[in-house]
Amino acid sequence: MKLAIFSHCAVDTITIDQQNYEQIGGAACYCSLTARQFKFDIDLFTKFGPDFPKQYLSDNKINFVDCESQKNTTKFAISINGSDRTLRLENECEPIEYSGVKADGHIVSPIFHEISNETFSKIKNDSNFLFVDPQGFLRRKDSQNNVILENTELDLSNVNAIKVNPEEAQHLVSGTHDEMMVALQKKGIEYVLLTNKTDVSLLVKDKVYSITLPNKEIHDTTGIGDIFCATFTCTMLKEKDFLWALCFAGGAAQAALDSKNVGLQKIPRKGTIQTNASYFYNLVKFRDL
Repeated sequence: MKLAIFSHCAVDTITIDQQNYEQIGGAACYCSLTARQFKFDIDLFTKFGPDFPKQYLSDNKINFVDCESQKNTTKFAISINGSDRTLRLENECEPIEYSGVKADGHIVSPIFHEISNETFSKIKNDSNFLFVDPQGFLRRKDSQNNVILENTELDLSNVNAIKVNPEEAQHLVSGTHDEMMVALQKKGIEYVLLTNKTDVSLLVKDKVYSITLPNKEIHDTTGIGDIFCATFTCTMLKEKDFLWALCFAGGAAQAALDSKNVGLQKIPRKGTIQTNASYFYNLVKFRDL
């Protein structure tokens, strides 16, 4: 099976407990490498500069075409304190160019304005199953280049699944957590995922399914959402079962956190994800909305 991923690669400086780690990343890398664990072929639509080690993508059998830019790769300084993190934008690469691709599913997960509304519209028209993480559509920078979120009008028609945290949801719709999930559903989205630190909720039709990740010590949270999104998408495409997709996604996020690794090294193996998913499957709670 094939997955098309639209997102910038990044070069990140991650600061944890006053220690700095230089890492490559971005949703492009986290989603692609996670999907490779599920044996998906990857067509990656991205942009990176001469400062990015493109051989890393080739070594992991990730297909990319016309992705090289004269501008340096998008770069963030990320400061992590427990489950909270702050981002500062240090460089922005050029936007992603669109070209049609035949794939079983598409993931759109911008990190900072690399996908225009026009490009987003073209992807939606081509996609059979589209998962959207809207974070990069909502992000702006202040006068110090700190990344903040702003209310954003985003056309979510023809989107199958979306993942938001409460803060992101508030910049797309309004209300309580339940009301925001329903408001997103009313935009035509079949699977609405709300991640609130360790609590994960999925709205399908008129039911909310939820799991809670074990609340253990958290180290590097960078890319956890991307690992979650790619796992949910791959499982939905393979199993056609949203409950298993929820449990696999939660299992992948938990496995990544348990690893205590930094950056891309935290991407878990499929076997570990599967073990966690079976554990979560027996603990899913559900309620009518």
